[in-house]
Parts: sequence; C-alpha cells; structure tokens
Amino acid sequence: MKDLTGRMVEVGTAGIVYEGKLVEAGESEVLLESETGWVSIPMDRIVFIREKEENAPPFLFP
Repeated sequence: MKDLTGRMVEVGTAGIVYEGKLVEAGESEVLLESETGWVSIPMDRIVFIREKEENAPPFLFP
C-alpha cells in the first residue's frame, strides 16, 4: 500500500467507495484527502484499495 501513497485511489467499504489522494495508511486507518475534505476510514471496514485510473468515471455499484 505504501506504493499508493500520494496517488489517487478508490477505497471500497461495504456499500461506499471513497475517492481521493492517499495520504497515509496505518495499522488502524486509512487517511484520504478528497474533494470534500479529509476522510478517515477504519481498516476493519475496508474491502479494497486500488489506484484510480486516470479519467475514469466515478465508481458505481451495479
């Protein structure tokens, strides 16, 4: 995950996908800088973390 620090990512939880710049990934939480401000997501809620593709539309659940 350290290779994603400073990059735009998508962080998926049960029912929500957050998008933003990955600032820090610790043992207990992930910190993102998003368009609406800072987001702290507990590690135990995270389903996936992946780099956001450039010019990709927002993530939508099927």
